[in-house]
Amino acid sequence: MEIACLDLEGVLIPEIWIEFANKIGIEELKATTRDIPDYDVLMKQRLSILEKHGLGLNEIQEVIATLSPLEGAREFIDWLRERFQVVILSDTFYEFSQPLMRQLGFPTLFCHRLIADENGKIVDYKLRQADPKKQSIHAFHTLYYRCIAAGDSYNDTTMLAQADAGILFKSPQNVIDEFPQFPAVHTYEDLKKEFIKASNRELTL
Repeated sequence: MEIACLDLEGVLIPEIWIEFANKIGIEELKATTRDIPDYDVLMKQRLSILEKHGLGLNEIQEVIATLSPLEGAREFIDWLRERFQVVILSDTFYEFSQPLMRQLGFPTLFCHRLIADENGKIVDYKLRQADPKKQSIHAFHTLYYRCIAAGDSYNDTTMLAQADAGILFKSPQNVIDEFPQFPAVHTYEDLKKEFIKASNRELTL
């Protein structure tokens, strides 16, 4: 059996921190794992900016409630689930994900947790484990699943390398240039074709 493992932000939904930054007008919050590969460095930077501006979980959730998945994402997920088991492996947080996962039909999501105080101030975050995307693929392999993975950022590349086949989707050129071993596509139709190509079964569009 094969599992399709997908990143979430930038692949199926907008980048939440960028959308939030656009809404409140703080340019520094637009940094993502496309820009800063070290996730711990990135999150500490984000929490520092939030504290500096007196912003917290409530303000971020208000923006998330206005967002929709990327155009075509729900249809792509439905197509994929007819042909593979599907798991979303993301560095987002459960406290962010609910409204958008509902719009995607609630596929299985493995991600992290935020720690907030009674006023909604985000005081810390708790990673599910170190390098969780790669480790999830490793765990699926121990269960004798074959894994095909797709993601867009630096923090997806260990997942893509650990998988039986890895695909870059909607990645910036710097990531594509640094990881030429992975095919790079930019539309859901082309992503479907890459999944079919990577499968060890006879599949059709």
